[in-house]
Amino acid sequence: MKTIVIFRVDRGGEVLALFPGILATHAGLVGCYTHIGQHGQADYNGCIRDSRPASPREYSPLLNELINSMGYHDLVVRSRKPNNCRPE
Repeated sequence: MKTIVIFRVDRGGEVLALFPGILATHAGLVGCYTHIGQHGQADYNGCIRDSRPASPREYSPLLNELINSMGYHDLVVRSRKPNNCRPE
C-alpha cells in the first residue's frame, strides 16, 4: 500500500509533509512531519487553508529525509488529497 504525502509551505516558510491517509488521533487529525518537530498531527483542512503548495525544489530535502532517515519507501507525492483517501 502506498502512503500519500502532500507537501506544503506554512506562513513562516517551513515545509511540512501531510499524510491525509494516516489518522493521528480520534479527533480526525492527520499525520504530519517537519524537519524540526518531526512526527506530529495536523488539521488537514486548516493546513491547506493556511499554507501554499511546496515546489519540488522546496520539498525535496524533506522528501529525502522521509525516505532515507525515516524509512518511508512507499511515498506517493500528491498536490491534494484524493477523494477516496480516508484516514486509517
